[in-house]
Formats: sequence, structure tokens, C-alpha cells
Amino acid sequence: MNQTFAAIEELLRMPAPCPAPMGVACDGTDLWIGSFETNRIYGVRALQGTVFEEAQAPGRPFGITVTGDALRVVMSEGSDDDRYIRRYIMGKRFKSEKIPCPDLTGSFIAYDGDRLYISQRDNQVIIEVDETGTVLRTIPVPRQITGMVVVGGRFYLVTTPSRTSDDYRLLCLDARRELPEVHELASLPFAGRSLAFDGSKFWTSDRDRNELVAFAKIDC
Repeated sequence: MNQTFAAIEELLRMPAPCPAPMGVACDGTDLWIGSFETNRIYGVRALQGTVFEEAQAPGRPFGITVTGDALRVVMSEGSDDDRYIRRYIMGKRFKSEKIPCPDLTGSFIAYDGDRLYISQRDNQVIIEVDETGTVLRTIPVPRQITGMVVVGGRFYLVTTPSRTSDDYRLLCLDARRELPEVHELASLPFAGRSLAFDGSKFWTSDRDRNELVAFAKIDC
């Protein structure tokens, strides 16, 4: 674990409703979890930890973000592990249409109220796309991304230098400038996957322990 930065301030932990929680999103009240093992999406009451909705995904879910009354989910499909963006209507079902991720690769997804952003871990970039998946902008990141959310116009990222490292850090990236500003905020004492914000605190998953973790917001 990185010793230079103070660790995040954990506020609570609770068991995930599924094994291998990968995607985590929040609609302000409820959490939405994607399981890397069951290939299902779960709606969870954040205060009680109870499942109120569950759906089979058309692939293996990675990142999740909330876009109004729907979720956008990065999905691994087929034997070649091709990545697509699928839309799940809350309370209903996955829609049949899908958008290819750039170069058919991507892990986590964020939404700023206007545009979607896809992270590519090994390429260490965030890619802005339109509704058809057309690339609008590519933003370099100094570390590999394992979680991403947009808060106040800035990207908050869970990152690590490599797939073999246990050095996980929370970064803030302001991409509104010509040259993005990057701030390292805190260390995570576990391998965090995904990142969500409920209006007051962050949520991520400790996938190795099958737990959901809430921690205090740190200003950029």
C-alpha cells in the first residue's frame, strides 16, 4: 500500500449482494451493482443493503453509470471479450441495441449529464464519446483506472500503476483545461473497483472481500 498519502476515510462497509462486485453506480438514493461472476445487475437500497431489483445481463458487466432513468453498462460479450455499452431501463430490462466501445475495449464508464466517458485501463486514457460511440476526445491519465465518476465537472478516479501492484490511489483530474490537471488525493488500502458518488460520499467495491465500501468525499 502507498504510504505517502493518507488513506481514505471509510464510513461504512456492507456485504455486496453478489460475488465479485465490479460495477458500482448510484442514482442518489440506491446503488446499482454488477457482478463479474453471476453476470447480473442488482439494485440495492444503500441504507439497508437489501436487493430490490435484479436482472440478467447480456454479457459480463464491468463499469456502470446512471443516465436519468437508465443505466449505461460496459459489457464484455463473446469469446473475444469485445466491449459494448448497453442500456438498462430501471425497473424494466436491457435494451437490445448496443454501442461498441472504441476499439472494442473499455472498462469503466462515467456520465457528466451530457456526454459519456469510457476508460481504457492498459492504454491509460479516458475517451469521450457521443451517443453513437464516436470518439470526441481522448484524455491521458498517468495511471491505470479501476474506477471513475464525474463530480462537479471533474473526474475522480481509482487508479493503480499496474495489474500486479497493490498501490491504489484516489485521483482527481480536471480535464476542462487544455492540459488536464491531476491531483493525487488519498490511498486506498484495498484493490478498489468502480467509483460512484451519492451526493455526499463515494462508493466503491472491495471485490476481493465481496464488500461495498463508502468513504468520505475529498475535495479536489
